[in-house]
Amino acid sequence: MASIAQEADFPATDARERAADTVVSAAWGNAGPLALAAFAVTTFMLSMVNGNLVDGGVEPVVFGVALMFGGLTQLVAGTIEFRNGHTFAGVLFSTYGAFWMSLFAIAEYFLKGVPADQVGHALGLYLFAFGIFTFWMWAASFRTNVVVVTALFVLLLTFLALGFGNYYAKTGLVHWGGYLGLITAALAAYLSCAEVCEASYGRAVLPVWPLAK
Repeated sequence: MASIAQEADFPATDARERAADTVVSAAWGNAGPLALAAFAVTTFMLSMVNGNLVDGGVEPVVFGVALMFGGLTQLVAGTIEFRNGHTFAGVLFSTYGAFWMSLFAIAEYFLKGVPADQVGHALGLYLFAFGIFTFWMWAASFRTNVVVVTALFVLLLTFLALGFGNYYAKTGLVHWGGYLGLITAALAAYLSCAEVCEASYGRAVLPVWPLAK
């Protein structure tokens, strides 16, 4: 099983490019499992709040994790993937890292400047924007594997549910967004575990069902 970054990128056009990619990857390692773990943990925590499964009073802790683990860690991992020549993974991880960091900034600093009757619209717009990004990454993911494609599709549904729920003040939709977020977190955790196990044991342990290139 190759990593999601390796599966998503086009093969090198000549032997020297392939050899260089191998050397760089060996030197830097696969940052995918780290980024996936950061996304899974942070999404799990926020989804527990959105799904009304824990009290919303824990949000300051969630946003702290969003800044340092979901945000900064994914941004660093995305940069490493770009360094390794993996465009798909670099764009994916860096953008979601920026999502978590911007969510922290919005919640802690900027949302208080939005009129009370426009807070839902502001959050809805924000979530819709990242939902659109998720759609085009999902469209680009069909050369990776079934788990990646499924995770991005469920994440798209999560953004839509949370976006509409916040924009139209529909608490039930926000809760459904939380439930979908938990599924997304589970899929991201599975992918992270699969790649870590492959790196540790030198063979595929958990199936991800690669798609044809």
